[in-house]
Amino acid sequence: MSLSIESGVAVPMRDGVTLATDLWRPAGNGPWPVLLTRTPYGRTSTAHLGNPKLPDLRVLADHGYLVAVQDVRGTGDSPGLLEPHRFDQSDTVDTLAWLAGQVWCDGRAGMWGASYMGFPQWQAATQAPPVLRAIAPLMTSADPYRAWHSAQGALAQGTLLNWSARMAMANLSRQEIDGPSAEIRGALGDADQLIGRRDAIVRGLPWLGEMLAHPDYDAYWQSRSALERSAAITVPAFNLTGWYDVFAREVVRSYTTMRRSGGSTAAREGQRLVIGPWGHGDGADLGVFPDRSFGLAGSVKAAAITQAHLRFFDRWVKGHDDTGTGARVRIFVMGVDQWRDEDDWPLPGTRYEDHFLHSAGRANSSAGDGRLHRTPAVEDRSDSFSDDPRHPVPTVGGATLGVDGLAGPTDQADVELRDDVLCYTGESLEAPLEVTGHVTLTVHVSSTAADTDVTGKLVDVFPDGRAIILCEGICRMRYRSSLRRPQPLEPGEIVEATIELGVTSNVFRPGHRIRLEVAGSDFPRYDRNPTAGGRVTVNRIFHGPRHPSRLTVPVIARTA
Repeated sequence: MSLSIESGVAVPMRDGVTLATDLWRPAGNGPWPVLLTRTPYGRTSTAHLGNPKLPDLRVLADHGYLVAVQDVRGTGDSPGLLEPHRFDQSDTVDTLAWLAGQVWCDGRAGMWGASYMGFPQWQAATQAPPVLRAIAPLMTSADPYRAWHSAQGALAQGTLLNWSARMAMANLSRQEIDGPSAEIRGALGDADQLIGRRDAIVRGLPWLGEMLAHPDYDAYWQSRSALERSAAITVPAFNLTGWYDVFAREVVRSYTTMRRSGGSTAAREGQRLVIGPWGHGDGADLGVFPDRSFGLAGSVKAAAITQAHLRFFDRWVKGHDDTGTGARVRIFVMGVDQWRDEDDWPLPGTRYEDHFLHSAGRANSSAGDGRLHRTPAVEDRSDSFSDDPRHPVPTVGGATLGVDGLAGPTDQADVELRDDVLCYTGESLEAPLEVTGHVTLTVHVSSTAADTDVTGKLVDVFPDGRAIILCEGICRMRYRSSLRRPQPLEPGEIVEATIELGVTSNVFRPGHRIRLEVAGSDFPRYDRNPTAGGRVTVNRIFHGPRHPSRLTVPVIARTA
């Protein structure tokens, strides 16, 4: 490699602010196509060089791309105050225009980057700047609402507040204030404290209160969603996530939305999707977790992320033919622990199979001893569970941000011992059963409160007793029909709600069992429902001929 680095170039924005940018130049004199990434985590961070979930920028530059790495406004050496999403679009479009105007740029550009670095890519793509030919948003969301909330309305406390704490500390450090750091950290530990302590933390993160003031999917969020403007996006995207990534279902939703309604043939046909057995945070990319290992094939390195990016950018930025660009969809199938190429997502030929909830032989059971059967119960029964905000059901693994070490395929055995968690378990399987796709839970539920949460987890029960989480979801019941128009419950009234439990790919091996967990909280992955005012809520799940509550799983015929 023979690279040169021009550090701290001041790139001007339309309002006169200049953003610090490093330029990694390939050997030679150019002109070259450009690959841009914009980060709030510091453009000089070694994460850009050594994180296996990201392409190695040195390899990108050696392959004939000029690589630009920029501190977003209000971070690193770029002036101002970080305000998430406010300047993502305009600053990215201005940066691309500046790059296109340089003599060493050949007029073609792509973008890449994970997590927050994906937001600017999607926002810029809605403006369709001529220089932008392709994007590679990894482990991110094209809809900021669903980055910070669940798919059905609960605040993603473990994501928003952990990330906010990190950025608030950076803001205070940059401003060299003796700000209320301890108070910020304390308040960010619990969403319930934010309202009362908002004045104390406003200097560190003034934008957080604005976000929390919009719990519904209203105009504030809709204006920030790239997927609301998918028809304006004309560039293809390389989408990558992990089954235990906090943004897994959102990466998949970006892919399926663009396949359906992207604004050009390239945007629709050029979509690529890669999903491995990984989490979001650092260290969750080896395919090895305390309660479950996926072997050497499950590591990010085995997925050859840099080479996949090069094939994608060579096709769409440099304009090479698409020979050897790989399958449209590549997934790691857990259970058999193998990579597999697929034609599309959802997988063609998917069959959706219902597993109905049954009580374990006695009416109005409140114990976690329910059953799953392929046929509905012949008698109407119900199971109850309480939701005590003082003692919420703890998050144990799953698709979390991972900064607290909780992400991944973790054993749920201790959680299942709680008397506020209902468990419904299928019979021991005699043959392999592959479940790949979107999982849902349809419940008929009543509550003593005007609003409550219902959570669901799909679990793989191993013959040795381990109960390994595969995917999960939560519905804040006032959003059961619409995120835009909340509808309170009538206490005691039975309503139907379908809960999105996310995406997975897993072969349940012979001797394994399918299990569903149902509860009223999953904390701190999601915040505690504030509606009950700290009081205990009693919820009831109904099942039988009149109320066919059921788990629906996407079944694939082959298992190899």
